[in-house]
Amino acid sequence: MFTSSSALRRAAVLAVAVPVAGTFLSALSAPAAFATGQAAVLDPAEQRIADNLDTRSQDARLGSTLGGVVLDAGSRKPVWGHGATTALMPASNTKLGTATAALTVLGPGHRFTTKVVQGDGTLTLVGGGDRTLTTADLTELARTAVTGLKKAGPTSVRVRVDDSLFPEPTLATGWNDGYYPDSVAPVRALVVDGHHVTDTSLDAGQVFAEALARQGVTVTGEVTHGRAAPGDAHVASHRSAALSAVVQQMLKVSDNDVAETLLRMTALSAGRPATFEDGTAVVREVLGQYGISLAGYEIHDGSGLSRANRIPAQTIADILDLAADPRHSEILKYIVDGLPVAGEAGSTLGPEWGRFDTADSQCAIGKVKAKTGTLTGAIALSGLTKAQDGQWKVFSFIENDSTADPADIKDALDGLAATVNGCWA
Repeated sequence: MFTSSSALRRAAVLAVAVPVAGTFLSALSAPAAFATGQAAVLDPAEQRIADNLDTRSQDARLGSTLGGVVLDAGSRKPVWGHGATTALMPASNTKLGTATAALTVLGPGHRFTTKVVQGDGTLTLVGGGDRTLTTADLTELARTAVTGLKKAGPTSVRVRVDDSLFPEPTLATGWNDGYYPDSVAPVRALVVDGHHVTDTSLDAGQVFAEALARQGVTVTGEVTHGRAAPGDAHVASHRSAALSAVVQQMLKVSDNDVAETLLRMTALSAGRPATFEDGTAVVREVLGQYGISLAGYEIHDGSGLSRANRIPAQTIADILDLAADPRHSEILKYIVDGLPVAGEAGSTLGPEWGRFDTADSQCAIGKVKAKTGTLTGAIALSGLTKAQDGQWKVFSFIENDSTADPADIKDALDGLAATVNGCWA
C-alpha cells in the first residue's frame, strides 16, 4: 500500500490537487463515505478485531469519552467504530490535516529560501519561513556575504532582520498562555536552530551578526527589525530541504513550530494572508476538495495545541486513508512515510516516551505506524498497521477527559493499536 506502479503514479498527477498559482485543480478522487450504522461483512480476523475492540475500548483508563474507528485500507470497509463521528479535541493529530494541505498547495519539492540583501551599508537577513534554518546555514550565508563585501570594499556593516513575510505573531484561539514560547515559539518567518525565544527573528539576526564578525567584518550598532529596500542587492541565499523531508520530520517528532510555519506558508501560497485564520481555512478547503467530510471539523492552528480544536476520529482516519491511497502517492505518501513506527527511537513512539512497552502492546513494535497526540485531557493515536488477514488497516483513537494518568492512557491506546494489528489477539 505504501508503493504504487508507474501507471498509478501517472494517474495520481491527474487525480490529485496540484498547486497552480495559488489555486487548486478540482479533479480529486474522493474517499467513499463511511457507512455509519451499516453492517459490514467481516472476515474472521476482522471480526476478532471488532470483538476485542468492543471489550478493550471499555478500559477504565480510557474514561467515558472515546472516539474510534478502524477501516480496511484497500476497500474502506468499516471494521469497527465507536463514537467515530463525535468531534473531539485531537491534539497533535491536527498536524495530519496541516501536512495534507501543505503538500498539496506547496508541493513536495517546495523549498523555503532565506536571503541576505545589501544596501546603504546594511545587510538585511530576510526570512522565508524556513523553520529548519541552522547556525551552520547562517554561517554559510555570512561567508558568502563577506566575500561580496570584501570585493566591494566595506569592512563594517549594520545588520537588520526582515520577517515581514508573516504578520505579527499572536496566540491562536485555544492556546494556553503557558505554551508560548516554551511549547511553541512566536510564529515568525525567521528563526534559527528552532530556538524558543520571544523574538526568533532578532535572535537569528544576532547569530548572523556573530558569524559575520568571525569572518572579520565589524557589525556596528544593534541588530534591528526593518524591511529590505526594493533596490537592495542580493548577496546570498539558502534553501531548505524539500518540503517532503520537512513534513516527515515534523510528523516524526510532532514539531509544533514547523506545523505553525507550514500553516502560514500554505496560506501564502494559496493567495491568502499568512494568518492562523487563513491557514486553517485553506486546510479545510483542501480537505474538502479531496472529499473529506468537514462535519464537526474545527481547527484554530496547525499544530493541535489549540484546546478549541475539534476533529472526529472518522475524519482523521479518512485523512490517513487518503494519504495511503496509491492514487495520491505523488503528493501525500510523505505523510505515511513520516509517521512514527512503534518502538522507533527518536520519534514520539520511541521507548524514551514509554510507548508500546507493556505485555499487551510490545508485540506491535515495528508493526504500527501512527501519529501521536497529547494535551492535558486529550490523547490520540491514529495510524496504519498490517493486520493478521494480511490487509492494511487504518485506525484512529481519540480520548478526551479521562482522569487516569496520561502514561496509563497511552498504554491503553497502544493496546488498541496492537489489537488492530492482531498480535494481541
